Amino acid sequence: MKKILIYSGETCPHCSAAKALLKSKNAEYEEIDIWKDPSKAKEMLQKTNGARTIPQIFIGDHHVGGNDQLQEANRNGELDKLLA
Repeated sequence: MKKILIYSGETCPHCSAAKALLKSKNAEYEEIDIWKDPSKAKEMLQKTNGARTIPQIFIGDHHVGGNDQLQEANRNGELDKLLA
């Protein structure tokens, strides 16, 4: 299974929704809280070409984007392909 990485923060409803969707797919992920570790926020900005909103989700080498993009990928069947 591909590595899934989520840059997130506490009390973020979009982050919670994204994690709930991944859990519903039985997909394990690594979560990095950018509020607890500001150096990781810089890392996220570099990897996403400047995206500042959370969550930012990566599946393997693919940058999915935020929760809206993850939910859309689930609706159109793309998420299952990314996770396969």
